Amino acid sequence: MRKKIVAGNWKMNNTLDEGLKLTSEIVNMVSDEVRGDVHIVLAPPFIHLTQVKKLISGVDKVYLGAQNCNDNAQGAYTGEVSAAMLASVGAEYVIIGHSERREYFNENHKQLAQKVDLALENNLTPIFCCGESLEVRENGLYKEYVCNQIGDSLFHLHDDKFSKIVIAYEPIWAIGTGKTASSDQAQEMHATIREFIAERYGGEISENMSILYGGSCKPDNAKELFACKDVDGGLIGGASLKSRDFTDIIKSF
Repeated sequence: MRKKIVAGNWKMNNTLDEGLKLTSEIVNMVSDEVRGDVHIVLAPPFIHLTQVKKLISGVDKVYLGAQNCNDNAQGAYTGEVSAAMLASVGAEYVIIGHSERREYFNENHKQLAQKVDLALENNLTPIFCCGESLEVRENGLYKEYVCNQIGDSLFHLHDDKFSKIVIAYEPIWAIGTGKTASSDQAQEMHATIREFIAERYGGEISENMSILYGGSCKPDNAKELFACKDVDGGLIGGASLKSRDFTDIIKSF
């Protein structure tokens, strides 16, 4: 069975006090209002992780995620955080390959493959991001582009490891631009990704894999997006910073 997942990526936002206030609001709203079978992942900045974990401990449906990990197990990498460190503070998910990491920090397919391996070794569930720019979308090669991202960073995994991955499709042209992919565009790419995975790993693994939509998902379009056959939830950016908006997205299933 595919998991329905709504993950909030806070990016570089919120002081610790602001983050704890937001977490408390989300926990209270989820406890009062969310009845469906959905996994809720909060991915705050690193400094928040320990305290956020305390606030969500024992709360049904809510899990801790991190926004990144280093592609080395340990060592002299000042300012970096390892997968083992994330696991040690109770993280259960980690976002890998977000478009901002690829663009601003030049992360390549090989590095992302190493991050995925380390995450899995430390029992973290990778939320692996993929997606195309406006230029790639307009030149018509977006399906091949996204499938190459997935294949180059994930297809070295054996079946048992690959089945633990969550995919997040991010149309980069629809992040922070005010543009949003239509539900038809989202479904097309999610179906393409699922078919590509089925070719390599078979239908059972493909059909059971959660594929999230990560492009400007908001309360007013979440219901339509989540109704798509191959959309299993969302990786939420800006809307995850507002407890009311984030909870309303979660309730859109």
